[in-house]
Amino acid sequence: MPSADSLLPSKEMTIPHSASTIPHPVEAGRPRIIVICGPTAAGKTAAGIEVARAVGGEIVSADSMQVYRYMDIGTAKPTAAEQAAVRHHLIDVVDPDEPFDAAAYMTRARQVLAELIRRGRPPVVVGGTGLYIKALLYGLFRSEAHDPDVRARLHAEADAAGAAALHARLKACDPETAARLHPNDRVRILRALEVFEVTGRPISELQRGHRFEEAPFRALKIGLSLERETLYRQIDRRVEAMLAAGLEAEVRGLLARGYGPQLKPMQSIGYSHMAACIAGRVDMGECIRTLQRDTRRFAKRQLTWFRADSGIVWMPPERVAESIRRAKAFLDLT
Repeated sequence: MPSADSLLPSKEMTIPHSASTIPHPVEAGRPRIIVICGPTAAGKTAAGIEVARAVGGEIVSADSMQVYRYMDIGTAKPTAAEQAAVRHHLIDVVDPDEPFDAAAYMTRARQVLAELIRRGRPPVVVGGTGLYIKALLYGLFRSEAHDPDVRARLHAEADAAGAAALHARLKACDPETAARLHPNDRVRILRALEVFEVTGRPISELQRGHRFEEAPFRALKIGLSLERETLYRQIDRRVEAMLAAGLEAEVRGLLARGYGPQLKPMQSIGYSHMAACIAGRVDMGECIRTLQRDTRRFAKRQLTWFRADSGIVWMPPERVAESIRRAKAFLDLT
C-alpha cells in the first residue's frame, strides 16, 4: 500500500479550465453542482455548511453510513444544530437492517438533485464515500463481460491463495484499479480480474469510457487536504470524542433493537469495534487503539480513491473562503 505521504496532495491541484470559461448551464445542457469530498475527519461537514450557506444551497450527503437511522455518533452525523443551519438530504433514510447500496443512493440522490435544481437551490454534495459520489456524477458501470467459467476459476484461486494474491495479480494488469481497492476486497478484485480476462482490457479503462456516456451534471469538486500528522491527530481526537459522546451506549442501543453484529452497517468501523468490546472479545483500551488505527487506514483508502480523480481541486479546510469564491464563480453568482 502506498505511504500516507504519497496519498496526501503535496500542492493544490487545479481544474483544467477556469470557472470563467465554463459554459452557462443552459448552454452546457447540464446543471451545475458543488462536491466537497475528502478523508474522514478532514472537516467536510463544516466546510459544506459554509459553502451551502454562501451560495444559498442545500446539502446532499454522500456518506454510506449516515443514511442509517439510530447510527449518529459513530458515523459523525451532522448535529441537529448543523442540520438546522442548512437543510440536509439523505441522512436517516433507512434502518440498519434495510438494504442500501450505491445504486439505491444514485436513484435517491438524483431525485433530490432534480428537486433542488427545480427550486433553484444549488446542490452541495458533501461526503467521503467515493463510490457514491462517482455513481451520482457518472452512473454505475455495468460491464456485460461475464464468463461463469472464468469467475468460478478465479473464486477457486482466491479460496486457495487468498484475495491478497489476486490483488497482486490485478496490480500487474490494472494498477489503477488495484491502487484503489483494499487487498482484502475480494468481490471487486475478482470482478476486475474477470473483466480483464474476458475483454483483454482493464476495468478502469472501460469505466473511463463510461464516464463520457453518462454525466448528467457539471460538477466543481473540492477536496479537503491536510498534512498527514494533522489528519491523524484529528482522527484520534474524533475517536475520543465519539467515546465521550456515548458511542458505547449507541451500540448497545442498536443491539437491543435487534440490529445484530452480522448486519453490514454494524460491521463498519466503530460499530464492529465497540460490539466486540461489549461482547468481551477485547477490552476498552484495545477497542480504542484498533478503532483509531483502522480509521487512519480507512482515511488512506479514501485518499487513494480521490487522488485518482484529477478533476478534484485540493485545498486545506481552513481556506473555506477560497472554496466559497470558487463555488460562486462556478455557479455564476459573483
